[in-house]
Amino acid sequence: MATGRGREGLGVSDYNQLPDDVPVFAHIADVEQSKGFTSHFVFVIQVKQKGGGKYFIFRRYRQFYSLQVKLLMKFTLGTYKNNSTYVLPTLPGKIYIGNKQEIAEKRIPELDIYMKKLLDLPPWFLLDEDLRIFFYQTLDDCEQTPRSLRRLRPTTRKVKFKIAKEDESGKADTPRAEALYDFTGANDLELTFKAGDVIHLLKRVNEEWLEGLLCNCTGIFPKSFVRIIQDLSQKNPSAHDEASAVAHSVRCIYHDVHCCVIRDVSLKDGIPLQPEYTDLLSLMRTEFGKEAIALNYRDPEGDMVRIVDNMDVELMALQAKGASGIKSPDFVPWELHVTRKNDLSVYNTNP
Repeated sequence: MATGRGREGLGVSDYNQLPDDVPVFAHIADVEQSKGFTSHFVFVIQVKQKGGGKYFIFRRYRQFYSLQVKLLMKFTLGTYKNNSTYVLPTLPGKIYIGNKQEIAEKRIPELDIYMKKLLDLPPWFLLDEDLRIFFYQTLDDCEQTPRSLRRLRPTTRKVKFKIAKEDESGKADTPRAEALYDFTGANDLELTFKAGDVIHLLKRVNEEWLEGLLCNCTGIFPKSFVRIIQDLSQKNPSAHDEASAVAHSVRCIYHDVHCCVIRDVSLKDGIPLQPEYTDLLSLMRTEFGKEAIALNYRDPEGDMVRIVDNMDVELMALQAKGASGIKSPDFVPWELHVTRKNDLSVYNTNP
């Protein structure tokens, strides 16, 4: 059986011909309980389109299962294009016994991998009707509001911040923004405000989120909800500034079949505190002499999280700020866990 090489193997031109609204990446941001006739859990999925658009969809496991059945029936031997066969990714199996929330939580890393592999198949596969229907944002999806997005929201910290005295014109001499819409924080790390409130800006968390101060409360909030009155100066620390800083060593934990190996990798030319995912993967492949590896980090709860793109690297770097880990200025502040690519046991997940 000939196995296709995926998107990269077919050339850039095939991918460029796809319409901009085709989904090309999806990541589970959270799992939420939804109550109807019966209580069940849904996965909150952030979908990225080829043209750069992003939106959220809400899917149950049984919808994943239904999609997989349809794809397996449709794409069997002899039905592929160009006389090639492409191996569909394996969907984690059904689990009938156990706490529903715990089952849903444990499925997150496997479903992330499943969607990653599905959307990495050749460009023509991304046009499949059933695949596009699954990732399409329905009216019901639009009417739902994600509650916490805990796997996507950047970490932050509570700080004391003294507002500069107002000048003669009555305007505070600090970076600030005016709220365009009401925003209710999902937890105590997010800032709640109403349209018209003036928020004093503390820093940029990433391209889409800011951290600010209002009524002696600090928290993060979406940049799209405010109008910038006075932007943060270059002297204010931003996520981009911190990402551009360089260290010269990184601590790696390689999880082998029977043991774990801790290795401090020293680099002559240094490494950014928030490197590109592809650069990090290439570095670890060279260091350990293995191609079939996966990169991971541990979240604040101690669970292993697989890194699949630059967003995951950003989350790892952000979570490392408040963690009690490596403090040496020569080391990056995060630890990298390297595992075998097909080893899912490290995620404490039952297939």
